Amino acid sequence: MAPTARLVAILPCNDLDRSEAFYARLGFSRGPGQEAWQQAYRILSRPDGAQLHLRRAEPGWLPPERNPFGLYLYTEEVAALAAGLRAEIIGGDGPVETVWGTLEFALSDPDGTLVRIGQPVPEKS
Repeated sequence: MAPTARLVAILPCNDLDRSEAFYARLGFSRGPGQEAWQQAYRILSRPDGAQLHLRRAEPGWLPPERNPFGLYLYTEEVAALAAGLRAEIIGGDGPVETVWGTLEFALSDPDGTLVRIGQPVPEKS
């Protein structure tokens, strides 16, 4: 039986077009039928089923350099995404294998949201 529950982040953004373009580089795209309300809210998804909702931020929600939001994208495309985003990786190095067992790297989106991209590292035998 397929799971019936899921959790999707609703991320506030100052500029929906700019944020949508950033997340498109991570493989997200907008679905059909959003024309009537796309100026304030967008639903993005990836072919692997990952989904993200973007909403226009209220004034003062995202002060520069103090964005409290973060996302983690689990994907098997870590190396390929890192290669295409190398200049934007926080710390300039990545992906790296962490002590908690993931191969990951981090970026900031246009509003300063921390975006970590990673996958579990198989246990060594």
